[in-house]
This record gives sequence, structure tokens and C-alpha cells, in this order.
Amino acid sequence: MNRFGSVLQTNWDWRAASNFMFGGTGSGLILMTAAASYPDSPPLPLGLQALAFIALGLGLVSLEIGRPLRSIHVFFHPQTSWMTREGSVGVALFPLALAGLMLNIPALVALAGLLGFAFLYCQARILLASKGVPSWREPAIVPLIIATGLCEGSALLILTMAMMGIAGENGWVLFVFVAFLAFRTYAWMNYRNKLIAAKAPAKTLSILNGIHPLILWGANVAPLVLLLAAMFISSMTIGFACIAAILTVLGGWYMKFTIVARAAQLQGYSLGKLQKGRPKIKPPVRRQKDKFVF
Repeated sequence: MNRFGSVLQTNWDWRAASNFMFGGTGSGLILMTAAASYPDSPPLPLGLQALAFIALGLGLVSLEIGRPLRSIHVFFHPQTSWMTREGSVGVALFPLALAGLMLNIPALVALAGLLGFAFLYCQARILLASKGVPSWREPAIVPLIIATGLCEGSALLILTMAMMGIAGENGWVLFVFVAFLAFRTYAWMNYRNKLIAAKAPAKTLSILNGIHPLILWGANVAPLVLLLAAMFISSMTIGFACIAAILTVLGGWYMKFTIVARAAQLQGYSLGKLQKGRPKIKPPVRRQKDKFVF
């Protein structure tokens, strides 16, 4: 199969990529914050931080529209559009989270955390639904986007708790962080291998191969090693965990920016292998029940 016309899509730029970067982080963070604090209400800075990331992502992607006020049209197609579903989940998430945080109602914060996961899932399905871009329509992108959001949420939760001096209150978060990182490592390798097997555009594979060592070793394996060391070296637990968290978040942002804004080549056209010579004409098939045979 000879491919041509595989050019970079121009509908989404860094502003759209920012929604996946910051919105994914915020949705993972509100979920992890709700889980870490339940059955109590989380500290106000933790919850507001998560909402700020989601708002930043949505705000930047709205600027990509020539007339930002037209972004209201995103809510008109819930039956067909995952972008509409993402926006609708976001509209419900903010008042629930704010009410739970301000009024100290853990049940509302927990519900907001579940909506955060729904928001993250919608983001993954938005990419999957873009059938004209091979690097987005690959089904393996769904677990990759979800795993990345969960990793970033866990990482920022650990960082924020360390800065607030409450890092030791939820030791299980460290173990969950390790599990999410292992999941993201597998998801990234599976995603890349599936694109190679599907013969994605050469430019797409070249870009993803270029960032592969950094994503695999710098954003996944290195944080995993640091977290495992933090579990056995008590004097370095917070320091190693914070370094791992920073590498995880920055690596996740870079990976999502690359997939959305740089490795999003369009499918283009495909031609089968042409054969030389005249076409072979097969004789008609004679059947006993045919009344006329030509």
C-alpha cells in the first residue's frame, strides 16, 4: 500500500492540546482528592487546584474558536458528540465540587470525583472519534489517556500534600501511584505498537519514535524506580516521591501535546498494488438452474 497526502491536521493546535493536558490533570486530581479525603471533605486548596486545572484547559480550548462565545454550541449534540458530553460533565462537576468544598459535604465531593473520571473518559473518546487521524482513532489511545490523567492526578496530589505538610496521612496514595504508573507504561507501549502494526503515517511514527525514549524512561520508568526506592528509604520518601511526581506530570503533558498537536497526521489516500498487463477476464459460472447462459 502506497500512502500519500498524510499532512498534519490544522483544526486543533496547542490550545486544544492544553485541554487534554490540563483538563486531564484536573479531572484525575479531583478524583484522587475525593478518594484520599473520604469520608471527610478535602482541604479547600486541594479541591480548588483541581478545578483550576480543568477550567484552564476548557478556557484555552474555547479560545481556539474564532468567536469564543460560539463555544456554547458545543452543548447542542449530546446524542452524537463526546465533546458535548465532556462539556456537560464539566458543567455539572463545578457546582457540585464547589458546594461540597465550601459547605464541607463529603458526598458531593465524592460525586464530583466520579464526574472527574467521566470527564477524563470523555476526553479519551473525543480523540477516538476522530477517524481521519490514525494516531487518534487507535482504540489503544483510550486507556493511555485515562492512565495519564490518573497518574497526573496522583502525582499532583502527592506534591500538594507534601507542600501542605500532610504527605504522611494517606500512605496508600503512593501505592496507587505506582500501580497507575505501571498501567501507563504498558498503555504507552501498547499504543505505539498498535500504531506500528496498523501502518500509521510515517511522519506520525517518526515523531512518536522520537519521543519514545523520553516518555518510556524519563516519564514512566524513572518515576517508578524513584517511588519504589521511596518505599524502602524512609528518610527520602517525600523527596523521591516529589521528584517522581514532577517527572510524571511533565512527561504526561509532553506526551499529550505531541499526540494532539504534532503527531496528528491525516490519513490521506491509499492505493493498492497495481499489476502490469491486461486484466484477466474470468469465464462466467455455469449453473444448472440458469435459464439463459451468456
